[in-house]
Amino acid sequence: MADDSELTLQDPAAARKKKMVIMAAILLVLLIGGGVATWLLLSGGDEAAKAQTSAQADGQPQDPASQPALYVGMPRPFVFNVTGHSRDRLVQIKVQLMVRGAKDEALAKQHVPLIEGTLLRVFSAASAEQLVTFEGKEKLRNDSLEECRRVLKDLTSSPVIEQVLFTGFVMQ
Repeated sequence: MADDSELTLQDPAAARKKKMVIMAAILLVLLIGGGVATWLLLSGGDEAAKAQTSAQADGQPQDPASQPALYVGMPRPFVFNVTGHSRDRLVQIKVQLMVRGAKDEALAKQHVPLIEGTLLRVFSAASAEQLVTFEGKEKLRNDSLEECRRVLKDLTSSPVIEQVLFTGFVMQ
């Protein structure tokens, strides 16, 4: 058993002071670590910004993949009939266009009626049997991307659209 002489009570003021010192040390370590992390994160961006501005000043075009991906939604879903062996079917497709950069986004929004007409022409050429399979839907998506790019390239001398995305697909 423990001897009563070994059990001593600590001074409450000393215990409180010890806790305060430990808390202050932890806070100091966190502040220093946060400062170092902030300095490392913010200092790396200057070189990339300088390289980008020097490339623009040299007249070199920017890499399209470096532009942020933006999405332009078609204002309403496409609803159309497709023919099938046994019966005709009604299809509804919701579409979003992925573009790179604000310039392509503005061009896509400006030419929404042309894009809608092109997509509707490509969609209505499909058959019900094609749209039942995954491969058929992918072919439809790729065909619509190629056709939209072709039409926009003729008009704006830029393909504008990077991807055509189906965000909703219903066939009855």
